[in-house]
Amino acid sequence: MPAPLPPVDVEEYRRLSDLVTAGLAVVTTRSGRHDVAATVDSYLDVSYDPPTMLVALYAGSRIGEAVEDAGHFCLSVLSGDQHALADRLGTPGAPILGMLEGVDVERTADGDAAIRGALAHFAVRVEHRYVAATHLLHVGPVVEMAQGAGGDPAIRFAAQARELR
Repeated sequence: MPAPLPPVDVEEYRRLSDLVTAGLAVVTTRSGRHDVAATVDSYLDVSYDPPTMLVALYAGSRIGEAVEDAGHFCLSVLSGDQHALADRLGTPGAPILGMLEGVDVERTADGDAAIRGALAHFAVRVEHRYVAATHLLHVGPVVEMAQGAGGDPAIRFAAQARELR
């Protein structure tokens, strides 16, 4: 059996993991009459057949709890000109009322907001949940989707918004 390794330094891990380039998206769902939304960069297309996606959400967050309760969400993959929206919805402790005020949206069949101007959106019904450290991984089939605006994606690298060149 190999010798135990020393623990990984959390701050160093955070610094190094920020070097992974990530596309920005917004997850939305409903909590009662209200939209709940948050910027995410931990999502994955899991399978093409059947179309299946995964999103990782902090277990104690409003969006994590709302998706848990609703059992569905919409993932809107942001375009490069939507960095301000990503920043706004990525701010911890933002008020729940009016989260999407002034944001142009359309609705999925489940009532979740799909952000207009995004590159694409995917409506997902959660079939599986997995605990992964402080996060819940929500996995399920894509039940509807659409392509939106063209252009470059909104990306993050080294904890900052970036553009493709």
